[in-house]
Amino acid sequence: MNSVAVNLVEGFCDEAFANVRQEFIENFNSRGEVGASLTIIVDGKIVVDLWGGVVDTEKGERWEENTMAVVFSSTKGMAATCLHILADRGLLDFDKPVAAYWPEFAANGKEAITVAMALSHQAGVPVWQQEELPSGAFHDFDLVARSLAAEPPIWEPGTAHGYHAVSIGVIEGELVRRITGSTIGSFLRDEVARPLQADIWIGLPDTEENRVATTYLSEGNPDSPMAKKLENDADWFGWKLITNSGDDLDYTNTRQRHAAEIPAAGGIASARGLARLYAPLARDGSVDGVRLVRPMALHAMRETRSASDCDLLLRIPTSFTLGFSKSWGARRLGSGEHVIIGENAFGTPGMGGSIGFADTDARMSFGYVMNRHGSGVGLNERGQSLIDATYRALGFRSSEPGFWVR
Repeated sequence: MNSVAVNLVEGFCDEAFANVRQEFIENFNSRGEVGASLTIIVDGKIVVDLWGGVVDTEKGERWEENTMAVVFSSTKGMAATCLHILADRGLLDFDKPVAAYWPEFAANGKEAITVAMALSHQAGVPVWQQEELPSGAFHDFDLVARSLAAEPPIWEPGTAHGYHAVSIGVIEGELVRRITGSTIGSFLRDEVARPLQADIWIGLPDTEENRVATTYLSEGNPDSPMAKKLENDADWFGWKLITNSGDDLDYTNTRQRHAAEIPAAGGIASARGLARLYAPLARDGSVDGVRLVRPMALHAMRETRSASDCDLLLRIPTSFTLGFSKSWGARRLGSGEHVIIGENAFGTPGMGGSIGFADTDARMSFGYVMNRHGSGVGLNERGQSLIDATYRALGFRSSEPGFWVR
């Protein structure tokens, strides 16, 4: 064991989860971790709360217990929770068309797209095809919402699914705004983050900027199924995710992007924050006297609504509930091309390797954030090793095609 790696790791770990701590250390020792934090909550009690490494390789500043990171698509779970709260309060009907709340969205053949289709990645608008988005477009929510409302679907809505990497968040954000009058970032702050005392943000205030770690992006995996599709099909709609992205990744480490409300890909969180978000969802909808939703709402969060062996965008097996992800793919696909969690778990992984999720079978919530990205569209070996060790500690066993069961 590398003593330097051990000395970089701080925090608490229940003895029953000692192997999780060993994997966390091994991530620094042999898997290239730079800075990271991990929090696991079981039945409302923290059993693992670890952090280590550095927030910036040039300055060498240590990762602290309250350090946060840009979590990219792990933001989707924050946004989805807001929608489920509205549904639980009777303010949103998943079976109604999106256009019932956002009339402009009906344009160009989208009038029949339901909220459920949108949240399960079946809406057929995974990218912006028509309007050329200017640099920094996703820092202007009104601009991208107007543009998305004018887009035609690529496939017949409801007949197939493909990952809506950024557009799902625009739909979610506009639904929250049309129903409540508040932005989704404000709703998340007031209705979720503050009551739970969770460090999760869609639109980071200036006062919190000094807590955000520097993000180190990956060059990607040229052998991934998605990369191969890009290489072999110049006309594939997936190219638009790269060529019509408003240069989004160029802004990753800027105050401008951190402040923007990008509900599917721009959230900022700590590991504790993600674990706190999912802690009530791993139980009956409540934790520590704070109720997010009634118990009956959890069924819609974990029930699979779309699944296939080849997601139309990611090109791997994926499975979605209303706004959340289930296990993706299988271990045979290799690191970066799968997400293996519990059979009845739900959450959202983020580009580069972050993840937050709840498992109602284990009454467990999990939050992991880091600043050095891995390649692929799923979890890399750092995050997956922590999940695997957690499930082993809870007495679960691994099952093919790819999830953990008791």
